[in-house]
Amino acid sequence: PQMSDETSKAMSLEERTAEKGADVSASGEAPEPAGVLSKRQRKKLLKHQKWEEERELRKEKRKERKQQRRLDRPSDETGEGGATNSRKRLRRDASTSSLRLVVDCSFDELMMLKDIRKLHRQIQRCYAENRRAPHQVQFYLTSLGGQLQQNMDDHDQGWRNWKDITVKTEHYMEVVGKEELVYLTSDSPNVLEKLDPAKAYVIGGLVDHNHHKGLSFERAQELGIEHAQLPLSSFVKMNSRKVLAVNHVFEIILKYLEKGSWREAFFSVLPPRKGAVVLGEGGQAAQDSDSDASDHQAPDSTTDTTVPPGVNHVEASHASKEEETQTLTYSTGASKKHEKNI
Repeated sequence: PQMSDETSKAMSLEERTAEKGADVSASGEAPEPAGVLSKRQRKKLLKHQKWEEERELRKEKRKERKQQRRLDRPSDETGEGGATNSRKRLRRDASTSSLRLVVDCSFDELMMLKDIRKLHRQIQRCYAENRRAPHQVQFYLTSLGGQLQQNMDDHDQGWRNWKDITVKTEHYMEVVGKEELVYLTSDSPNVLEKLDPAKAYVIGGLVDHNHHKGLSFERAQELGIEHAQLPLSSFVKMNSRKVLAVNHVFEIILKYLEKGSWREAFFSVLPPRKGAVVLGEGGQAAQDSDSDASDHQAPDSTTDTTVPPGVNHVEASHASKEEETQTLTYSTGASKKHEKNI
């Protein structure tokens, strides 16, 4: 009984203590009478009132900053000579040609995965260069599927949001009329003197390291479509074969549309490793052809290799300098074995 009375008293003491503790605020202060705000609550209320009172003032300041940015924008986007550096403005000022460039992706089963990846990067480069070109072409990808499409989906899902490009799973013969097609192949005896804006020029999308030499030329003949080679031999002496990367052919045509000169187009795009030498009148090299080829290298390409926003880069990753060291075929599907990066 005595133990029971002591236990009862201890429990009563704990209950009274708990009740007192419950009446104490978290700050350690006794609660305010009903209807009276605590010091912390009053501070929050004043802060909120001040925020509401200054709402209009903040709105006016935002308008002023926005207006100032609008006034400052022309000077930020205009470089020396008044030339604009804004990509958006460049695209807005660009004109679209009726000329069509088609990358034929029907060689998928002839390539290894590493070559498929190289072709993917070449296509990314073509897309990026066309988007920033002052005279854009109508860009087509045909026969897209298989390994190439899978690689694009795996490494560059943003490609499905690309603009200013027509992507088809069908063969180019089902997309463009036969009489409008011209296959670009270095094996063709026909030399392309000028571009016809009513034509669609086909570039063979094949990286084969010379395993299928002359294949695209043979296919063009079998299909009975026109074929031609770029007038490279008329302006340039090279210490290597005339086989160019897919994106090099694409960029050369873009440069020709911009400059109106094959000579300027070739030397703006050709990589130094090609050892290109300007040909003078009569087809003679401007310098002694017996000299070391290293003394006759073309100037570095002036083309920017950066991928614009919107491309994932995929990079773009995409579109790296490594690709300029790969010899790809624009015509025959033939390619010299890639050389070391310079």
